[in-house]
Amino acid sequence: MPDKHIEETNDSENLIEEKKVSKRRTFTLKSGTVVYEPFSIIPIVILILIVMSLIASIFTRVDIRMFFRNIDNFFDILIRMYPPSIQFNWAGLFNDEPFVTGYLEKVTQPMIDTIQMSLLGSMVGAICALPAALFASTNIIKNKIVIIVVRFFLSLLRTLPVLVYALLLTLIFGFGPFAGTIAISIFTFAIVSKMLYEKIETIDMGAFIAIEATGANKVNTFTSAVLPQIMPNYLSISLYSFEINIRYAAILGYVGAGGIGILLNDRMNWRQYNDVIVVLLVLLVTVISIETLSRYIRRRLG
Repeated sequence: MPDKHIEETNDSENLIEEKKVSKRRTFTLKSGTVVYEPFSIIPIVILILIVMSLIASIFTRVDIRMFFRNIDNFFDILIRMYPPSIQFNWAGLFNDEPFVTGYLEKVTQPMIDTIQMSLLGSMVGAICALPAALFASTNIIKNKIVIIVVRFFLSLLRTLPVLVYALLLTLIFGFGPFAGTIAISIFTFAIVSKMLYEKIETIDMGAFIAIEATGANKVNTFTSAVLPQIMPNYLSISLYSFEINIRYAAILGYVGAGGIGILLNDRMNWRQYNDVIVVLLVLLVTVISIETLSRYIRRRLG
């Protein structure tokens, strides 16, 4: 700490001239050395972003005035959502009658289907992602052709969003949760593989090299030296994908892939906003609950 103070003092004593040249300050020391202040490119980047945004708004015909003209419609829909189609039967606390009635009874089973789709699709995709991540890791596989092919295949899968996969799979397997589950599996497989092989490439290779030197094959070496190091990250990534898939599964019903999205689409088309708010509330509670549980598990894994 004292040495740093002495250096700062010496620098200030050596500084004999400070002036602005072409909007950049120069500092001339006693030794004759001229030090230029670094030129910041942040204003240029901000200007480029503003110009690109303006050009994009012109080509996409975005009229910001329309937002303020039609903002009242948003509040009008919120008003029409009240009261929700939920009735509380207080007598149900003391007998066998249901405590909550109304449209909520029709939402429960589709919401369960949505959770099951997301859970099964996430599990299948995450399990299949493990060997794919192995063959995409440059520190494990030395064959460049294998790495290029596997990574190209994973990039190809990540190109299409899960909604497009669900639409294509409904044409193959028909409408229902099965197509949605397969779509979520493909999406999870592509995402988890990408994130996992990046984690594998950062591990300590000492144990891997030592076990491989004993004559063990790649699979045994991977399970013994690599898998214990990446397992917490692997489980954390899989749980995070499950969180994302819950949201995606909620809209797969728009293309007939099952789940609560079917009800949401139907109620929106019929302008039954009292039922729509029930679907949204159930979805909100489910997503928050799963996120809270997943965050707790990932924190414990970390």
